[in-house]
Amino acid sequence: MKILDLPLKKQWYQMIESGIKNEEYREIKPYWTNRLIDWKPIINKPGYNFPAFKVLNKDYPTKYNAVRFRYGYTKRTMLFKLNRLSIGIGNRSWGAPDYHVLILHIGERIYD
Repeated sequence: MKILDLPLKKQWYQMIESGIKNEEYREIKPYWTNRLIDWKPIINKPGYNFPAFKVLNKDYPTKYNAVRFRYGYTKRTMLFKLNRLSIGIGNRSWGAPDYHVLILHIGERIYD
């Protein structure tokens, strides 16, 4: 199982822990796109064009199948299945900005 580790601020950690928030957002920047998107299946498609990859409401292949949220930089964590990765505008009340971002869709909680 390939696990993505993400530290979160208290507010977002508690919302995910309570089941209110089921998405996490990251900006579309080279650091996050290279870290999250598995480019091999995309690049190998005929007619591949890098700027055209930002298609909304489309799922993208990801390198991870689970995400571990960390309460800041403490030892307190929780592990969830990562259902899918997409690009879109997230829920503003869940911390999303008002522009397109990478959306990590969180599944059920995995207990170790």
